[in-house]
Amino acid sequence: MKRWATNTFRSLKGYNFRLWAAGSLVSNIGTWMQRIAQDWLVLTVLTQHSASAVGITMGLQFAPQLLLLPLTGFAADHFDKRKLMMVTQALMGTLALILGALTISGMVQLWQVYAFAFLFGAVAAFDAPARQAFVSELVGEKDLTNAVALNSTTFNAARMIGPAVAGLVIGSVGLGWAFLLNGASYGAVLLSLFLLRVKDLHANARATRKRGSLLEGFRYVWARAELRVLLVMLGLIGTFGLNFGIYTSVMAVKVFHVGASGYGLLSSMMALGTVSGALIVASWERPRFPYLLASAALFGLGCIFGALAPDYWLFGAALALTGVSVLMFLNASNGLMQLTTEPSMRGRVLAIRMAITLGGVPLGAPIVGWVADHFGPRWAIGVGAAAGLTAALIGLIYLRRSRLPATVEGQALTETGSREPG
Repeated sequence: MKRWATNTFRSLKGYNFRLWAAGSLVSNIGTWMQRIAQDWLVLTVLTQHSASAVGITMGLQFAPQLLLLPLTGFAADHFDKRKLMMVTQALMGTLALILGALTISGMVQLWQVYAFAFLFGAVAAFDAPARQAFVSELVGEKDLTNAVALNSTTFNAARMIGPAVAGLVIGSVGLGWAFLLNGASYGAVLLSLFLLRVKDLHANARATRKRGSLLEGFRYVWARAELRVLLVMLGLIGTFGLNFGIYTSVMAVKVFHVGASGYGLLSSMMALGTVSGALIVASWERPRFPYLLASAALFGLGCIFGALAPDYWLFGAALALTGVSVLMFLNASNGLMQLTTEPSMRGRVLAIRMAITLGGVPLGAPIVGWVADHFGPRWAIGVGAAAGLTAALIGLIYLRRSRLPATVEGQALTETGSREPG
């Protein structure tokens, strides 16, 4: 047990990563409070339980991941990541404070929530690839997989705490305070960025500015069969599977008839699973493609369980199972892509990954919301199940073909979990 704990939490031995993880935990708790409050505001205050409106809000928030590509990856590879994140974190905090003030004053309208969701997503589109690539500068190559998993653990520990706190805050003092507390929480990550020991960072080589460098990431990914397969799998699950804001809110309101606290508890149940999934990945020495395939299949099965769950608590158990699987899937794909990508290309490759994973939400969320409104919430979850099982099938086909001698590069990835860049 001691050896497992030492191996699983080894990245926390470094001062910079400990400081970053602490600041991120506080900020992410605020982020999850805002996500719950935003969905609840749209679903129960600004509309008559419209899942489509929730889907549109989610779509607008994640659309910039796709619209701003490849600028976001270019920024992550060419600018100082620490300074870039100081700007993006400050902007997101400011937006949360303004939305909170509008909500408390009673002036908030649906179009304003749509606008803030899009603006927040635009800033986050620049923040996300820089933040993910920055992890390698905090710990170096040796502990990268572990650090990525622990970074995700803090995010999902916050996902477990934030919704529960949001339910209490909304019930006691109102929706607007959840937004204000999120705005204040960005101070924690800004403080951690300011206090980092810059001289101890493992700075990656920055990309050279040259003609065509904006599109270089696309050419790099297109030339790598294993990266293309990873992105197709991510695209399917990201577009049609990562719509839990719709699944849980509509099931809470229309099927189980619970309030904000019950909705928050469902989100915390899922977060319990995601923390478990992140810790499982943190214990791995290296991510491997078969793990990715298995987690995609488990995600599909978890969604089937959720769609068929007859009561509130079994639905919560299904959410926990999907939480485990989706975090294993996302973290394994993140680790595989970072470890098999040249350091100077990581920002652009991760931006493409984020754009495909989250940028598909503007397409998938309105569709899933429409299915929930017209056929019922359980059929909407079935869409996610189909996405997970299809992604697993694509991974299985690739895994079988990659064992052929003609696909040595793919074989190296599936058997070792990494290969030397070049």
